[in-house]
Parts: sequence; structure tokens; C-alpha cells
Amino acid sequence: APFAPFYADELYRALTASGTSVHLAEFPKMDQSLSAPELEKRQQLAQDITSMTLALRRKVNIKVRQPLGSLMVPALDDEMHSMLDAISGLVKDEINVKELKIVGNDENIIVKSAKPDFKKLGPKHGKNMKAVAEAIKSLDSKAVATLEGQGYIDLNINGAEIRVDACDVDIVSEDIPGWLVANNGQVTIALDVNVTPELKREGIAREIVNRVQNIRKQSGFEVTDRICLVFSPSDATDEAIREYSSYISRQVLANSLEIAPVAAGEEGVSELAIDDVNLYVKISLNK
Repeated sequence: APFAPFYADELYRALTASGTSVHLAEFPKMDQSLSAPELEKRQQLAQDITSMTLALRRKVNIKVRQPLGSLMVPALDDEMHSMLDAISGLVKDEINVKELKIVGNDENIIVKSAKPDFKKLGPKHGKNMKAVAEAIKSLDSKAVATLEGQGYIDLNINGAEIRVDACDVDIVSEDIPGWLVANNGQVTIALDVNVTPELKREGIAREIVNRVQNIRKQSGFEVTDRICLVFSPSDATDEAIREYSSYISRQVLANSLEIAPVAAGEEGVSELAIDDVNLYVKISLNK
């Protein structure tokens, strides 16, 4: 705090070649021509999908380093489909899934239903509230898709047409076997939580990279130091280490990697706890 104002002044003068203190300068006005509403909308969608997916991972205790096969997102309209196309790569990297499937909202892959929000329906529909609520409960998937897509639906209640807004109902999605489903406003996602043996091996390799990188830092290695790795044999990890040996070596700057007996307590030997497996690794500087 004591030196921050002076540093801000120095930085401001260096960037602007101005003799005026930043603390006396006019606050800059926003240049509306530089705003990008479409980009902001896409980024908000990416943020919503990422947050929802990470919440589903936490729900079933699947770490982000464990790759998953697929995330499915229904597109309500052509605009949303275009936005999902644009952010697909970003989302896949953030949530660590192999594929982002964009499906039509009318394909009924994800089954949705609507539940009335009585607190909102009461003031709007008064004595008709009970009938409106029953009509909302009986909406089929196609009607729910219409409500979600256009933001409202017109219902025939006692011979009169009554409009129900999407904000007056809760749209819920049913889980698909092997998938977890989440819904937030107009965004629905379905995450494939099946961890195949192939995905499991990749997840183990990522965990090993993370652990070895931490050991490098704790051991005081320079960022550019090349190392040699020896992993203790284990039925749970041997296949993953062999399959991803090039990836592991590249990530941790290892010139050599092998699986061989390693004695606990030996110099340079560390224990890696990966899920329920205790793996030993010997790390030494490449000479």
C-alpha cells in the first residue's frame, strides 16, 4: 500500500509519455465502437457451460485431469448452434472432454419437463392459477422445447388463451443412463461420466505429470533442467505409463523414462498417491 500509488504513477507516465499524474488524470471514457456484444454473449455461454460441467464433475468426484468422452448441449436455435460451434474448442479444453455434441432441441435426446413456480404464477393468474399449473405439468417434451425456445407458450385454460412465460416455470431435465444432466435457464448440458479404460489410462498419465511437476518445483530443479524417470512396477499404472511415455516425457522434460524396481527411501525417490495406488518414482538430473 505505501508504494502502490507511486508505482501506478511511474507505470502511467512510462506508458503514456505524460507528465501528468495518473491520480489527477481524467478517467477514460469507454469507446463504444470497441464493444463486441456477440463476443460477450458467446463467452457468457462458454462460462455457463464450463461452470455447469465442473459442478457435475464435483458431484460424482471426477477430477478435471480425468478426460471424459463427451458433453452434449442442445441448441435452441440457429444462433445458439453457431455460438456453440465457435466456443467448442475452448469449452473442451476447459472441461477436458473429447467431444462436444451439439444436438437439436427437438431431438428429444434429453427429456425435459416443466414445473410451475406458484409464487410467480399466483399474482399473474389469480383464480386460474391451479388450472394453469396443471396445464404446465402436463406439457410434453415438444411443448417444453417451444416454451424454452421462444420464451413463452399459449395455453387454453377454461376456453381462454393464457400466456405462460418461461420465467414462471422451472424446466428440469431427466438424467440419461451413464450421463449427468444439468439445466440453467436456457442452457442444458448432458455429461457422459463413463470412464473407459482408455480414458482412465490418459487420466493416470495426466496425474503423473502433475505429481512429477510438483516434485520438480519442490526439489529446486531449474525450469529447463532435463531429468530421468524410473517408475516402480504396478499393474494399475504400467500400461498407462507405457502408452503415454512420450507425452509424460515431453511434459516434464524427461530424457529417459523406464519402469523398474525402485526402493522406497532411496535418494531421489518420491511416492505418488494416484487414486488408491501408491507409485514410487525416482527423479534424477540428466547428466
